[in-house]
Amino acid sequence: MKLVVANFVSSGGTMLAVLGPVAAIALAAWGVHRYLKNRPTAAELERRRRNDLHRRGKMGDANLLEYREHVVFYSYAIGGVEYTACQDVADLQTLLPTDRWSAIGPASIKYDARNPANSIVLCEEWSGLRTAHRVE
Repeated sequence: MKLVVANFVSSGGTMLAVLGPVAAIALAAWGVHRYLKNRPTAAELERRRRNDLHRRGKMGDANLLEYREHVVFYSYAIGGVEYTACQDVADLQTLLPTDRWSAIGPASIKYDARNPANSIVLCEEWSGLRTAHRVE
């Protein structure tokens, strides 16, 4: 038995027994770091959701209820079911009308046909807001 242990130590087996797990831990830590570094932010996920609804969503009619800070509240009905929803428009402030209260009333929405509760009123490439134009 002593001969086997002596051969293992003298042949570099100890070095391999120590460096193997260290290398595995280092590789796992690198993988976790890469995963966390490349994970999209919440704002990026929301932007992707809006653009996906813009591209593939169905259009419908809604009623804009109110604005509160950076949130738009609206209601709509799909298939006899009434929904009340809100959308955070903090990233879309430049696309909102200057007189926000003039947009209160009828609006258009885009929604996911498989999940009608998933809807938007505004995105980077489309707006369902109907602003009142005053004729003078």
